[in-house]
Amino acid sequence: DHVEVAVDGYIVDVLRGDLIIEVQTANFSAIARKIRDLVTRHRVRLVYPIPRDRWIVKMPQRTGDGVTRRRSPKHLDVIDAFGELVSFPELIAQANFQLDVVLTEEEAVRRFDGRKRWRRRGWVTVERRLLKVYETVLLHNPADYMSMIPIGLPEAFLTSDLASALGRPRHLAQKVAYCLRNGGLIEKVGSQGNAAVYAKVHASG
Repeated sequence: DHVEVAVDGYIVDVLRGDLIIEVQTANFSAIARKIRDLVTRHRVRLVYPIPRDRWIVKMPQRTGDGVTRRRSPKHLDVIDAFGELVSFPELIAQANFQLDVVLTEEEAVRRFDGRKRWRRRGWVTVERRLLKVYETVLLHNPADYMSMIPIGLPEAFLTSDLASALGRPRHLAQKVAYCLRNGGLIEKVGSQGNAAVYAKVHASG
């Protein structure tokens, strides 16, 4: 593997033969232009770590305070990748694009910064420490993405139905539907009030 090399005017994390590997911990929007351009000429694998379990470590705010560590009640999973995929949803049907979601346990180290009281009451994440890798889920073709849609979902469904089936908030289900629709895997087949009704796209022939 070649690390931090130039390809088509971009610096890529890893070049393995003709495969480009990019690691992104958040904010796919920051690399959207780069990824969209590279996949037109190269195979690109995007590696995205998601903390299934997270420990919040707070450094002392004042002299005499101790370090605190607690487990976050928030647990993420593969479906949360759609929250970032909205930056380039059409790529899920692109043969040159692959997504590897790495489910991890991590520590988020936070320090108090009084200048940023609008953010977590002044606590800012300054470091993320990898503790464990549970598994890597490979999303390399449209069928892999569709496999995350729960069995039992009605043939025609609303995002509220999808949210209920996933056991997740509707705003995430809306992002899932947005990605799958822009990837050509589901389509709008009608409306129910102000809500769109979706159905899976069936391959012809």
